Amino acid sequence: MKLLAAILLVLSTIGISQSKDPDEILKSVIKNFDRVQDYVVDVNIKVDVQSIKVPETKAKIYFKQPDKVHLESEGFAMLPKDGMQFSPSALLKNDYTALYEKDVDLNGVKTSIVKVIPSGNQSEVILSTLWIDQNKKMIRKIESTTKSNGTFTIDLFYDESAKYPLPNQIVFYFNLDKMNLPSANKNNNQDNPKQKMGLDSTTKGKVIVKYSNYAVNKGILDSVFEVKKK
Repeated sequence: MKLLAAILLVLSTIGISQSKDPDEILKSVIKNFDRVQDYVVDVNIKVDVQSIKVPETKAKIYFKQPDKVHLESEGFAMLPKDGMQFSPSALLKNDYTALYEKDVDLNGVKTSIVKVIPSGNQSEVILSTLWIDQNKKMIRKIESTTKSNGTFTIDLFYDESAKYPLPNQIVFYFNLDKMNLPSANKNNNQDNPKQKMGLDSTTKGKVIVKYSNYAVNKGILDSVFEVKKK
């Protein structure tokens, strides 16, 4: 009987720890990530887009709370800005309404789906869906619908033994035809770069970013993030 009572106690504790309150879930994720005040990390960027050949790129990313991001690369680095930013504090910095949807299995991990709807019309994002691992207090997947850049998805992968909730790899999926590509000739409105590259509504792409050599909470000067004047 004592063994049965102990098992029931453990099961009940596990059940209680899985909150259904979306605001509590998000706050726990933010609190966990806020242990990271800054970091510098090496990244390897691989672009996979039909009809476009882009060489793999090595770069270095600097981050400082709450939302400062700087990328240094010797060559061309096709990395969408949204793919550089996985800080929950930055994602949720403006007013929003959060809705808990359900718990689902994601690649063998129990996650809670929380939908975030920004308030007002200032945000470029219309709706974000987050798959949150409540046990680890980290985001495993993000799907966002924007006003002008379509819908993109980010899958986040972690070293499960890592001290901080920082991914060792993310995969950023997007529709390339939705991206705002500049025209090669600014004076010719008929010059459409999307048509030149053969892009249509079915053209999809992904960017795989691998992270290594994290240096966390070492202190980064604000001057690193200042935009240099040409």
